[in-house]
Amino acid sequence: MTAPVDALDPVRVELLRAARASADSVRDRARAEVDETLRAARATAEQVLAQARDLGEGDGAAAAERERLRAVREAWAVELAARAEVYAELSTRVRAGVRRALAEGAVPRARLAETARAMLGTKARVSAVAGGGVTAEVPGRRVDLSADALADRALDRLGVRAETLWGPP
Repeated sequence: MTAPVDALDPVRVELLRAARASADSVRDRARAEVDETLRAARATAEQVLAQARDLGEGDGAAAAERERLRAVREAWAVELAARAEVYAELSTRVRAGVRRALAEGAVPRARLAETARAMLGTKARVSAVAGGGVTAEVPGRRVDLSADALADRALDRLGVRAETLWGPP
């Protein structure tokens, strides 16, 4: 006995392939930017530390520690901002890819409507969504199979694997 074939499998496979390719490209750019930012922040921190040592042993040590912590916080803030930018770019590209796939008929709107009705029942009111996909509603329940919702679900499924964008290759 074979398992039933999900009509969205080809879209998922293509989305994952496109997301991985896009993520690789974005990750490489982000790594280069983060590395350069960290190098600059460390160089600045080292300069500040050297100046602080010249100010005097007691006062210099306290000031140096404050500056080191500030530099570490600043570097972390820059890295977090770079990560957010990379993830936002990935999200934008995945959403565009899903919209394009739906516009090109990778999954016909009728198939999405069938899927929505299978989830909510035959009395579900199905509506087309600008940008591709459908939504369906019955009293008290709603299913969103729009291009953006499908893309967001694909990204959500990455879960902690999204952290590999910032880890070593």
